[in-house]
Amino acid sequence: MAENGKLLVGLGNPGSRYLSNRHNVGFMALDAIAERHRFPPWKKRFLGAFTDGRIGNGRAWLLLPGTYMNESGNAVSQAMNYFRLTPG
Repeated sequence: MAENGKLLVGLGNPGSRYLSNRHNVGFMALDAIAERHRFPPWKKRFLGAFTDGRIGNGRAWLLLPGTYMNESGNAVSQAMNYFRLTPG
């Protein structure tokens, strides 16, 4: 099991059609966080794109579900189960 941390999920829709769409602001926010805190490159995991690193003194896992918004729960559930996280 990984150390305690926070899972941050950016909601959006996959595909170039939605790339700069306001509905993808969650993707844009996590991209900015990952860049600012120098996280490693995104990798495919948990039905989407995943990276992990530190924000200040805390561990953070970032997830961009590769599914449409209404199906994002599947990706989130996989990541939460893997890291043994509970909502909250």
